[in-house]
Amino acid sequence: MVRLPLPQFSENPGDRGDRFAEVIETATTEFLAQCLDGDELRFPTMPPFGSWVKAIDEESGNPIYGVVYHATTTPIDSVHRAQALGMSLEELRDRQPQIFAMLKTEFRAAIVGFVVPESGQVYQYLPPRPPQIHQGVAYCTPEEVIHFSEGLDFLRTLLEVGNAPVEALTAAAIREIYQIRKTEREWLVQAGRTLSLLLKDDYDRLRLILGQIHP
Repeated sequence: MVRLPLPQFSENPGDRGDRFAEVIETATTEFLAQCLDGDELRFPTMPPFGSWVKAIDEESGNPIYGVVYHATTTPIDSVHRAQALGMSLEELRDRQPQIFAMLKTEFRAAIVGFVVPESGQVYQYLPPRPPQIHQGVAYCTPEEVIHFSEGLDFLRTLLEVGNAPVEALTAAAIREIYQIRKTEREWLVQAGRTLSLLLKDDYDRLRLILGQIHP
């Protein structure tokens, strides 16, 4: 297994320049976040499906980890739908710059665990509280993902996410970790074994997930 120095968890992503979104709805098992508008005339970039993000539980100061499972870009005005304008992004910037302020990008992240910063102890189950409204959201650093993924109990949580394509989500999360861990074969084999145990009575689901993981 790859062993790296313990990541630094003390900084709140809500206070850092690396935050890219803000929690606008929160629940025990997940949170909804809205991507922040940039300084340039461009649409906020959707976080990739299966990517790892973090927010802070302000009460405890613990970073809470989530995996992105759904993202949308929609008009801020829910009454009017966006219409095709037949323009390139450059033409939109020149002729319709207000368009960039009329759309919002949101995503949902399934909570898979949390970390106690003082000890670096990882807990791969639901935290006592989700992140609060208006907390900043940042991408997890590679060191944080590696540290968290030393255990594999989070796979059970992903397999139970409601209203999500859980097989595709589980495979995407594993692919993301595998790349971050620099294609560490031993970790991938262990993840496959864990999935085999969790899905020992459902071979079709297991086959579907493994078929979407490309070493």
